[in-house]
Amino acid sequence: MNLTQLIAPDRVICLPSISSKKRLLEKLSQLLALGALELNHGDIFNRLIERERLGSTGLGHGVALPHGRIADLDHSVGAFIKLDQAIDFDSTDGQPTDLLFALLVPEFHTEEHLQILASLAGMFSNMEFCKQLRQCSNNEELFRHLSGWEQASPFS
Repeated sequence: MNLTQLIAPDRVICLPSISSKKRLLEKLSQLLALGALELNHGDIFNRLIERERLGSTGLGHGVALPHGRIADLDHSVGAFIKLDQAIDFDSTDGQPTDLLFALLVPEFHTEEHLQILASLAGMFSNMEFCKQLRQCSNNEELFRHLSGWEQASPFS
């Protein structure tokens, strides 16, 4: 599986500003619902909030990977937001977050969930790649940059 199997152009956006972590999770839930039509964004939001209560999904260096497993989903789906103004996301390094990749995986796909998270963590640990994402000025450019990353090394 490559990244374009998780994201689509309508689920990758540049967002000038947002007021809080909660509002950001709401926006990510709406985007994820576009790729999981069998779910509503309220259920997705509740799942993301439940996961955040276990511990922040903020990785540090301005990156967060909100995620969760959810029943009634038949395929994994992702969404990405680049913020122009970083916000507090309770990240491990205490730094504000501006790059967020949200992921939903079917409830019983534990191994797939872990593999995708590991691949995403590897991708976002590349500081040059993150710098290039931060320089993207529109949704289309952001999607092209994200989708180009995994073409050389697909998810296992």
